[in-house]
This record gives sequence, C-alpha cells and structure tokens, in this order.
Amino acid sequence: MSKSPQRSLECESIPVCQQDRLLALQGIDERLQRYRLVQPKLERQMAQSLQDYGQVSPIMVCELEGQTVLVDGFKRLRAARTLKGFTHLSARSLEVDEQSAKAALFNLNRVVGRPVELEEAWIIFALVREDGLQQAEVATMLGRHKSWVSRRLALIERLCDEARESLRLGLLTPTQARHLTRLPRGNQKAAMATATADSLTSRELSDVVDLLTAASTTEQTDFVLEKPREALRQSQTDYVHHWDPRMSVNGNRVAKRLGMLLDCLAKMNSWLRYTGRGELQAIDREPLTDGFVKLAEETTLVHEATEDFLKELKLP
Repeated sequence: MSKSPQRSLECESIPVCQQDRLLALQGIDERLQRYRLVQPKLERQMAQSLQDYGQVSPIMVCELEGQTVLVDGFKRLRAARTLKGFTHLSARSLEVDEQSAKAALFNLNRVVGRPVELEEAWIIFALVREDGLQQAEVATMLGRHKSWVSRRLALIERLCDEARESLRLGLLTPTQARHLTRLPRGNQKAAMATATADSLTSRELSDVVDLLTAASTTEQTDFVLEKPREALRQSQTDYVHHWDPRMSVNGNRVAKRLGMLLDCLAKMNSWLRYTGRGELQAIDREPLTDGFVKLAEETTLVHEATEDFLKELKLP
C-alpha cells in the first residue's frame, strides 16, 4: 500500500466541512469500529442521553471508496439503533484519506474524553502493521514522540489473539487486558478462562496475575488457575519474612528489608513499563517529577553499592 505524506493531525488542523447533514442509520460504513472498544456500560449511558436530550453533537464521517465511513460517534450510532424514533443522525464530514481517518479517530477520541490507551494502541497497530508506516511517521501524524508510539504498539502486541478479540467484543475490559499484558502471551488464554469462569474482578485478576508471575512450579500455576480465590486467600498482600535460623538477627533483619524493597520495586517496575503515564493526568506531572528524579538517583546509588557488596560477598 502506498504511504500518505507525513502530516500532523491535531484536531484543529483536520479539514472539516462545517455544514451538517442527516444520514440514515443503516447507510453508514463502520469499518473503523474495529479500532474502538465495545463498552456496554457507556453505550447504555449514551442511549439514555439520546432519549433524554436528543443528539447534542454531530457524528464525524468521511468518504472512502464511495462509502460514508464513520470516524467518531460509534456509541451514538449503536445507541440510536436501539431507540424508537431514531432513523437519522446529524453528521459532519472530514476531508481525509483512510490513514488520516485513523489518525483523526485517535485525535477526536482524545478531545471528547480520557483516552483508552488500548484503543490508541490499536490505531497505532493498524497504521504500522496494516498500512506499513514507520513508527516515526506515525509519531508525526499523531503529534507524539516516537518512544510513545513504540510503547503503545508494544502494549497491543503483548496481548494474545484471543485476548485481543475478547477486548474488541467487550468481553474483556481494558483494565483486565492491561493486567494480562504482564503475562507471557502463551499463558494469557488460561488466565482469561479462569477470570471468566470465576467472574473475577479486575482487582482479583491483577492479584492472580501477580501469583502466576511468582509461581515457580507447574503445581503452583495449576492451583492458582483452578482455585484463584483460594490461592488469593492463602497469599498475603504484604511481604512477610520468615525467620531463617541459618542467619543472625541482623541478617534476618536485612533479609526482611530486602524482601519488602524487592516487592515494592517489582510493583513500581511493572507500573512504569506497562501502565505509567497512561493513568495520570497533566496536573500530576509537576508534583511527581521531584519524586521520580529522586527515585532515579537513589536506584543508581543503590545499584552501585549493591555491586560493591556482591563483590565483597564473593571474597573468601
């Protein structure tokens, strides 16, 4: 497929036809729906809003291959189809090609509410893997840094095929999918089956993923998958050091601190790698900056001191 010229598609620069028109609900092409997640609760709220107040803002469409393609307003369209009296929706047109439509979908989603990082990842996945664009090109189109694009792409690629499909159909929530990305792709299907069979909440699934990650034997893994809530009850949220008679009092004290530190570091490492800025807002940046600068400095110093200590431990 030929590549479109690089261009930034921040919302204010998207070519828009300002004249609205009425479109029949059945005549709208929904091919871009695969890049949006189905969230039943939000769709029910949208249906109630349409029933109470009518259509407040137009849906956004574009013309592709002679078809009127929906770019923004998927919840409004599906909600309208469930209500009596709705046969048409007011629509506004964008003057974009297919790749630019995907980028517009990304930017419009960021304007109307808090973006879902997995939806962003899906659009980036389409532009890179389906359309053959380079990550740097996609970063330019979306007005983001290349490293951000790389992280979002890795997020969707860490999900197994079954998890992606369940996420797309609304059978798996974005939060649950994010927890699953901490597992190897080959283990995600079993964890999904357990979450469905036992109706695990997102919090419970997160804790189950922690147990599966920490499991060192097949028996432990099978126990967590077969009896997740019993496994969670047996586990302890906080690290508890068991006294080791081989060590001195001071040695056991250090072992306890070490275990607590490793537990906290593992959680922070997981957050930074797999969640990070996706769940923060702009107002959080300044208050958190000093703390993370200190964290980087202290971990560097601890790393150096630990290397020296390990060398001492190896001495006869």
